[in-house]
Amino acid sequence: MNCKNILRKGLVYFGTGTLAAGVVLAIAVLTPRRWSFDQREPCEFTVYLSSDGFHTNLFVPTKTAVHDWTRNTLGLAGEFSASDRYVQFGWGDRRFYMETPAWDQVNPLEAVRALFFWQNPTAMFVKGHATLPRFTNEALKCVRLGKTDYLAMMTFIDRSFQTNPQGQKQRLGSGQDQQSGFYAATGYYSLLNTCNSWTANALQAANVNTPLWSGLAQPIMKHLRNGCTCDVKK
Repeated sequence: MNCKNILRKGLVYFGTGTLAAGVVLAIAVLTPRRWSFDQREPCEFTVYLSSDGFHTNLFVPTKTAVHDWTRNTLGLAGEFSASDRYVQFGWGDRRFYMETPAWDQVNPLEAVRALFFWQNPTAMFVKGHATLPRFTNEALKCVRLGKTDYLAMMTFIDRSFQTNPQGQKQRLGSGQDQQSGFYAATGYYSLLNTCNSWTANALQAANVNTPLWSGLAQPIMKHLRNGCTCDVKK
């Protein structure tokens, strides 16, 4: 077999493999994890999800009748106060997250490292808001939850923080606006476990629908639903 035939076969195999991977990925992002919902509790609590097309953030009430982020937080007190109505949470690769102020300032080499190097340390982003923020060029959706599902999501978020032996969350530094903070997080970032995977896991904990593969932001926004109805107020 000459070199041309070997090269030709290699290209055919590579092209076939790439096509097959693309088909599998497309099926995974289009297929929902849940096809039906059994909502047994009143839809009492509203949480919000925002996306700029690349990254997703959760916005949850600072305080409800069943959970209060201003209490028993052991280390988050500096990021929000009781007057803030919402707390923003996000998760991502620690170095990339803390060193990238905006998407137009992304370092391509850092992005490649975050995606293709394994066991990358992670960080939680925390910021309080007096009102629900409406960021330019970001989509905003909401989902209403029953008490059990709401508390399951709050527990998931809380357990995403690394803690010291005294149970305190470990602050790494301030956010770019100096009114937010980064904290050491559990888990590792990679192509198979992205910032959007964390958001999807939080939603799954609360029995909210997500795509089979949730590494991308847009499919999560598309599949967002449960047994309650919710419309973002204009």
